[in-house]
Amino acid sequence: MQDRDLQAPAPSPAAPQGAPRGAAFLWGAATSAFQIEGAPDAAGKGPSLWDTYCRQPGRGRGGGDWRGACDHYRRWRDDIGLMARLNLNAYRFSVSWPRIQPAGRGKANAAGLDHYDRLIDGLLDAGIRPMVTLYHWDLPQALQDELGGWLSDDLPAIFADYASLVYHRLADRVEDWITINEPWVVTVAGYMDGVHPPGVRDKAKAYRAGHNLLRAHARAAAAYRPAQRGGGRITFALNAAYSFPASEEAADIVAAERAMLNFGGWFGDPACFGDYPPLLRARLGELLPEFGEEDRRLLRRSMDYIALNYYTSDVVRHKAGGGPMDTEVVDDGAPQTEMGWPIRPQGLRLLLHWLSDRYGKLPTLITENGAAFDDQPDADGFVQDDGRSAYLREHIEAAFQARAEGVDLRGYYAWSLLDNLEWAEGFTKRFGIVRCDFETQARTIKASGRWYADLIARGGPAGFSAPGAVGAGAGAGGT
Repeated sequence: MQDRDLQAPAPSPAAPQGAPRGAAFLWGAATSAFQIEGAPDAAGKGPSLWDTYCRQPGRGRGGGDWRGACDHYRRWRDDIGLMARLNLNAYRFSVSWPRIQPAGRGKANAAGLDHYDRLIDGLLDAGIRPMVTLYHWDLPQALQDELGGWLSDDLPAIFADYASLVYHRLADRVEDWITINEPWVVTVAGYMDGVHPPGVRDKAKAYRAGHNLLRAHARAAAAYRPAQRGGGRITFALNAAYSFPASEEAADIVAAERAMLNFGGWFGDPACFGDYPPLLRARLGELLPEFGEEDRRLLRRSMDYIALNYYTSDVVRHKAGGGPMDTEVVDDGAPQTEMGWPIRPQGLRLLLHWLSDRYGKLPTLITENGAAFDDQPDADGFVQDDGRSAYLREHIEAAFQARAEGVDLRGYYAWSLLDNLEWAEGFTKRFGIVRCDFETQARTIKASGRWYADLIARGGPAGFSAPGAVGAGAGAGGT
């Protein structure tokens, strides 16, 4: 691993007002198992549907070997060292379901659990608080083949059984849990647009898959309660955008609200209220399955906090016939990331308010936020990614503005710790604050990583930190 000199770590950053249980504000970074671990066949791991997808001819993009990814499965100790050098006091990662249950059911693979056991102990030894995601899209292929994946009404109970195995082993040391990452993406990309595996393009099946993802979340959250320790908390990761109305006309203002309910409300409302937004029921009709009474009961107590993944927002106007919501997205010429996503940091501020107001002022963590840019390393592998630094700065400032205005914001996780295997984009899109050379696996902290480490060392944006001692979650330093 290599980088240019980082600023020497400052004393432990102050704990902002409202930080949980007197601990530090959570300054973290996030990853997912399939995107960074590699080792797809190691120690008894079974194939996921993403392994199967990447094995298909023509799927490799960007010059790397998907089987290696970032080789984090073997290099996790070095990567914890990187986290310490970045002054992180929190880290979000996912457990690979087929590493725990190669066929998706049955007895746990002890070697798989051992890996995450060691990772968590290593994080805690470094003073870094772990956040565990149970499902970040890597469904065991066996469950896709045998049951049809998330179209199966049996999968929620199977998922809860898997979650219980993980809780039994890890919940004594992990307080922050996410059941499912971005069920909207699993549903839309996997079952509606067909651009992610299993490659289905069927609206009715998509809404059925989304319904079962919600049921799976509810059952996994219920299974967590007996294992819950102290201040432990569980939720799912909601990706959402703020919809700015294209004009001050009433029709556009109402259309923007419809768009938000159709995005954030689609999955947020059931996890808080036990059912889909009435607007969606009225407009989608039989496309939306009905929850049973037990589903509703479990869903209503399944979101302990809001875990928001935010990347962009849109501008929306009313358009009759523009899909079931009668809306149309307007291109207003905003600057974009390499993914083609408009950069709108104030959308984050307004979305934080919208979610807080709608879901009862729940504590909130930003569990992903970041951007892909066309990184160009110098001869030493260093990346002067000023665009990413600006993106992070503007979004963090917007988030802390919302916090100053009353949103109970308790943490921020940059996406991503490392450049990684960006799903169907392969290695062509880089989000990391640390560059990963996919040929040599050398790690190099980018300018954005240096900026983030310095921000954490200073206690966050100017004017938003408050005196207070940091507990065991304090970010460690390094040379």
